[in-house]
Amino acid sequence: MDLNNKTILVTGGTGSFGKKFIETALNKYKPKKLIIFSRDELKQYEMQNTPVFKKHANILRFFIGDVRDPDRLRRAFDGVEVVVHAAALKQVPAMEYNPFEAIKTNIIGAENIINASIDQGVEKVIALSTDKASNPISLYGATKLCSDKLFIRANTYAGGKKTKFACVRYGNVMGSRGSVIPIFLEQMKTGVLTITDKRMTRFWITLQQGVDFVIKCLGIMKGGEIFVPKISSMKVIDLAKAMAPGCRFNMIGIRPGEKLHEAMILEDDARITSEFKDFFIIDTYSYHKGGKKLPEGFKYTSDNNDQWLTEKELKKIISEKI
Repeated sequence: MDLNNKTILVTGGTGSFGKKFIETALNKYKPKKLIIFSRDELKQYEMQNTPVFKKHANILRFFIGDVRDPDRLRRAFDGVEVVVHAAALKQVPAMEYNPFEAIKTNIIGAENIINASIDQGVEKVIALSTDKASNPISLYGATKLCSDKLFIRANTYAGGKKTKFACVRYGNVMGSRGSVIPIFLEQMKTGVLTITDKRMTRFWITLQQGVDFVIKCLGIMKGGEIFVPKISSMKVIDLAKAMAPGCRFNMIGIRPGEKLHEAMILEDDARITSEFKDFFIIDTYSYHKGGKKLPEGFKYTSDNNDQWLTEKELKKIISEKI
């Protein structure tokens, strides 16, 4: 999407994705205004004083607020044309222990985003989803599935209003807060890395790939889609070997709410999914033409993927990113 001369708001704007999205928008486009909406005033202060953002202070606006607060959202969305909804509670073990908090932010927060967007005439809203929303077994995944459903059906809820809603679903983001890389980096100091299961696989995407895909989807969305990029899988134990070949691995077993393999498209969703060169669209409304119908029984999971990162490739990627 051409973000030039647009007023854009990012919820969770001080998070890993939010900062990379804002940085990319500033480097590649000339937006009219970029609004960072988040709860943490310290992170906002630190972001404001980072050189890459400080030099664009004339178009950056920092709003302290919570997606749980509908009144604050309505005020923040005044005059906004594009909303990227990246705010979420997403730590799986923490959400298993604090389920009501996950519901308040990930589900009620989604409802508040939808209502504020429609009421304030936002043109496009794209919400970040997760592979854990497909056939969820964790509370986090269940809240994100519910959030996805709300955003997709919000296109009907909007009635004759101009606001369009879509979702982007992708896998684990390399190096983001709460991902396995920072955990392994800390554990490397002890000489022992904890591995839940040697068979475990995950989808993997870089932060920049995620941001670029969201911007692309903003450009082609018509409302009602879940966009799924074609990305690589990796074995968690291969990542551990690539990062810490001299460390000992301690197998601790799969934690509550965790899967052995992740899924982004399963058979039931595949029936309404179209395949394109670099991505899939789960499209309830069938607006997009040119895609290929998926075969019966198709599924897109981290263990049946045709794109794999080897231990050698992982080692190269990590050396460039850390």
